[in-house]
Amino acid sequence: MGLELYLDLLSQPCRAVYIFAKKNCIPFQLRTVELLKGQHLSDAFAQVNPLKKIPTLKDGNFILTESVAILLYLTHKYKVPDYWYPQDLQVRACIDEYLAWQHTTLRRNCLRALWHKVMFPVFLGEQVSPKTLTATLTELDVTLQLLEDKFLQNKDFLVGPHISLADLVAITELMHPVGAGCQVFESRPKLAAWCQRVEAAVGKDLFQEAHEVILKVKDSPPADPIIKQKLMPRVLAMIQ
Repeated sequence: MGLELYLDLLSQPCRAVYIFAKKNCIPFQLRTVELLKGQHLSDAFAQVNPLKKIPTLKDGNFILTESVAILLYLTHKYKVPDYWYPQDLQVRACIDEYLAWQHTTLRRNCLRALWHKVMFPVFLGEQVSPKTLTATLTELDVTLQLLEDKFLQNKDFLVGPHISLADLVAITELMHPVGAGCQVFESRPKLAAWCQRVEAAVGKDLFQEAHEVILKVKDSPPADPIIKQKLMPRVLAMIQ
C-alpha cells in the first residue's frame, strides 16, 4: 500500500496537507474522515491514530499524526521545489518560527471565530453571547495585525519572495473565519494582496477545490444529538 492521507477538508491543517500533496504531484490515497460525523472518534480510526485526530499520514507501516510533521515529511521524502522549505538556514528558521507561533495564536483565534460565529449556533444549536463573539473577533483582529507586522511586513510572502510552508499553513487557517463570514481581508489591503499571491502560486482551481467545504460550512445541518454529545468536550477543549 502506498501513501495514505486521512483528511477532512473542513479542517485547516488537512487542507494544507492536501494542497501541498496535490500541488507537488505526490501520489496518495485519500481516506476521508468526516469530523462532523465524529468518525475521528471511532474505534476503527483509533487503530490508525490513537490520538483520534486528523490529518494522519500512513506510509506503509509508518504513521505520522501532526500536520507540521506531515508537511515536513513530505517535503523531505519527495522532490519538491526548494522554496517550500529552503536549504538556506535562516529562511528555514523563519518558517519554523512562524509554524511554532501560529499554533496558539492564529490557529486558535481562527478556530474560535468559526465556532463562535457559525458552528455553535448552526451546527450545535448553542447560542453564543454577543459579548463573547465580539471578544473573539477582536482577538482575531489583533492576531491578524501581528501576522502583518511581524511576519508579512512588506514582503510578497511571509518569509521572502516565494511561497513557503508558512504561507500555506497561514492561508488555510485564515479561510476558517472567511468561511464563517468574517471580513478578514476587506480592510487589510496588504493581507488581501498576499492572499491573491498565495492563491495564484497554489493555483486557483486547487485553492478553490480545497476550500469548497469550509466556504459552505454555514449550510451545515444540525448535529445529531449523540454526535453532539461526543463532539462537545473536544470542541470546547480545542477552542479554549
